[in-house]
Amino acid sequence: MANLRLALYQPDIPGNTGTILRLAACLGFGVDIIEPAGFDISDRNLKRSGMDYIAAAALTRHVNWDRFEEWRATTGRRLVLASTKASVPYTKFEFRHDDILLFGRESAGVPDHVHEASDARVIVPMVEGQRSINVAVSAAMIVGEAMRQTVWI
Repeated sequence: MANLRLALYQPDIPGNTGTILRLAACLGFGVDIIEPAGFDISDRNLKRSGMDYIAAAALTRHVNWDRFEEWRATTGRRLVLASTKASVPYTKFEFRHDDILLFGRESAGVPDHVHEASDARVIVPMVEGQRSINVAVSAAMIVGEAMRQTVWI
């Protein structure tokens, strides 16, 4: 199991969250959900995309951003935000084995105070004129690179 973690800030779409939980179960990294979510976080809502993998995912729920930050402070982990406002491509970033990779809401990303609290920010480069890549797809891309650098070497 990887020591890497992926955090979702107030996710909006249960299908994306379920897909990320399935990915986590298959690759062995932990997931943190920072609430409130835009949907009821229950097995019923996540089951369609996560299928029977949800039970195998290492999931931790945090009631809000402040509680997540309190927990993170006890771990000493670096927070790496995936953001369309970042300037460093994720493929050029040096990940650590215990990073927390943070992904924002599908509808709005993260607020400024969360952006500022991040220790580093990375971007998935896209062609000009496009807003963003689906959060589950970008999570898979970035987690894959982070694990390539830290786990699969």
